[in-house]
Amino acid sequence: MDKTITVASKTIFFREEGSGLPVVLVHGFAEDGGIWDQLVEDLSSGSNRPQSDDRSPGSTCRLLIPDLPGSGRSSPLTGETSMEQLAEDIRLLLDQEGIDKCVLIGHSMGGYITLAFAEKYPERLKGFGLFHSTAAPDSEEKKTARRKSIEFIGKNGPAVFIRQSTVNLFAPSTRDHHPEIISNTVDRYSDFSANSLVYYYEAMIRRPDRTLVLERSNVPVLFIIGTQDQAIPPEQTLQQAHMPALSHIHILENVGHMGMLEDSRQSSDILDSFLNFIHTHE
Repeated sequence: MDKTITVASKTIFFREEGSGLPVVLVHGFAEDGGIWDQLVEDLSSGSNRPQSDDRSPGSTCRLLIPDLPGSGRSSPLTGETSMEQLAEDIRLLLDQEGIDKCVLIGHSMGGYITLAFAEKYPERLKGFGLFHSTAAPDSEEKKTARRKSIEFIGKNGPAVFIRQSTVNLFAPSTRDHHPEIISNTVDRYSDFSANSLVYYYEAMIRRPDRTLVLERSNVPVLFIIGTQDQAIPPEQTLQQAHMPALSHIHILENVGHMGMLEDSRQSSDILDSFLNFIHTHE
């Protein structure tokens, strides 16, 4: 079901699938909620379960899949934003839907937003997940790279930027054997707003270290790590995975930064297992 929330003339679009445990899937940089389509289909239909397993994710999970402001069908960004402001937008969505507690799963930048939410509203989480993401702030090298990308977008436009940057998000095996996944992703997001890309980059540069959020967490935390991830090196995430009191750690072999596309079946299985753990331990 397609839905919207409007606050202070800003409209946030989101989809809702299923019922039960509320789960919010937060997309990353230069994406929209459609990046989760295969996982939503699997979790909603139960297609990732063996036939002998009579538990149906569609009947136990209420999936909420927003387009962040500046992305997809939500209102464009008209000025700078922050991980904290985007986390507030998630809170507003939950408030509108009458959801007191949920599970947040964030991909890449969506993980940064998830951590900002967990820092401010820990009481509203039953668990959260970092899907190719990190609690560490940008290194100076990373900040420099982001600023160069901002300059590149200004000179060449978003379409050229998306075409050149997207390929590096995928593992070599994906580039070699499934180039259509990459080309479909490029085609889908080539018309992304240049302003949104810049505002997102600036917000990521400014975000603080949130490793303490992991250390203080008293809910289950999911880590999904790609062995070939160039954007979030697996070594960095593994160094953080021991911090929460209860971690669920999964490594996707021969996967880069886009596990939901590169290995959607295993990603669905991992997410399904994590959500069922939370559901059965409520």
